[in-house]
Amino acid sequence: METSSKAGTGSLLFIICLGASLVPFMGSALNLALPYINEDLSLNAVMSGWVPTSYMLSTAILQIPFARIADMVGRRKVFLWGVILLTIFSVLSGLATSGTTLIVYRFLSGIGSAMMFGTSTAILTSSVPIEKRGKALGAIAATVYFSLAAGPFLGGLLTQYLNWHSIFFITAFISLIVAIGGYFIIKEDWKEETKSKFDMVGSILFAICISSLIYGFSSLPHPKGFIFIGVGIIVLILFGIYEKKQESPVFNIRLFLANRVFRLSSVSALINYSATFAISFMLSLYLQYVRGLTPRDAGFILIVQSVVQAIASLKSGSLSDKMSPTFLATLGMAIIAVGLFGLCFLTETTSYYFLGALLMLLGLGFGIFSSPNTNIIMSSVEKKYYGLASATMGTMRLTGQAFSMGIAMMAISIMVGNIKISPAVHSQLMSSMRITFIICLVLCMFGIYASSVRDKKSHKEK
Repeated sequence: METSSKAGTGSLLFIICLGASLVPFMGSALNLALPYINEDLSLNAVMSGWVPTSYMLSTAILQIPFARIADMVGRRKVFLWGVILLTIFSVLSGLATSGTTLIVYRFLSGIGSAMMFGTSTAILTSSVPIEKRGKALGAIAATVYFSLAAGPFLGGLLTQYLNWHSIFFITAFISLIVAIGGYFIIKEDWKEETKSKFDMVGSILFAICISSLIYGFSSLPHPKGFIFIGVGIIVLILFGIYEKKQESPVFNIRLFLANRVFRLSSVSALINYSATFAISFMLSLYLQYVRGLTPRDAGFILIVQSVVQAIASLKSGSLSDKMSPTFLATLGMAIIAVGLFGLCFLTETTSYYFLGALLMLLGLGFGIFSSPNTNIIMSSVEKKYYGLASATMGTMRLTGQAFSMGIAMMAISIMVGNIKISPAVHSQLMSSMRITFIICLVLCMFGIYASSVRDKKSHKEK
């Protein structure tokens, strides 16, 4: 009986990990393909940034609402329908013939991803014993980083020898496998609240808030950017006031405010992703436009970070079950800060060995941070809040990634402008890259503080 249970848990972990591999693979592969997408679809520098950002925007604003729906109708249903939607719109993205349609299909793909990632960690956490949770979460983190490692390598090969469309078709094929496997392997629905009403008003306010902030940030320094940011802040305040009064809120603001560990760990994740996600985007442009490398060769360099991340996250996940995850997460953030500091000094002739060493540092830091921080978040709440915690963590990740891209797009908009990238603007592209890394470094310093001041006993089950 025990062997059967282990086999069931192993199969479930495999499906969840395979699903978790989809987005990082496609994201890192697309970074290598962006110059070709820009050329084929005639995208300018700023529009190019919306190819990844549109996906992250829809995922960020819908993860928490779908997690709430999943608690009411069942996490299995929401997860499977999410995979199906991701499959459909990945195929359509591969068939896109204009920048506008590609961005729209990427936005719709994000809806499927929101349904998947708003439930996947909660499904796994509900199925794995507390003493093995860190190891299982470490396996997911390792899968994510191995996918990130495979992305640049395979994405570079696919783009160079086939075309960028093939990246979406491969993603759709893997999604189909996850959908079929999930249908047969995931048995329970894990309904936590069947009598509650869905908070539509709160969901709409949340969507307006996040959309306004991300779009406004990416539009700076244009005046409309400041207007949208102002609207986003006002709606955020209204959202908090409204949610605090609801019996069945889409986001339990009272839990967020009352639970210091959950709050600071979520903020740490937000800052971490805000400070790191734009790195691969900027370095992909740097290596291909400024240094003149092919997608394949650029992928060989960028793969270093992801390989180190995968190895470090797998080890740190197990360590977080035995020692303070707060210490590990803070250490990881500090190592990332050192790597970002080094990136601020990149030039058009920087040694590839120096860049590789910095990428190894960044991979080590992020790998040490991610699994322990996830363990802290999921262990800081009661079982009935696993769905909320999982979705909050996913929303912080995607919101942070979108803000990170907003930083990069803002820097490009200021230094390069709304034109196609060419050799004539390489110096401006370098300046935008340095601005991005400096802002990310400052954010990382705040992240170190947020990570270090939370309760160090957070890894223990409450």
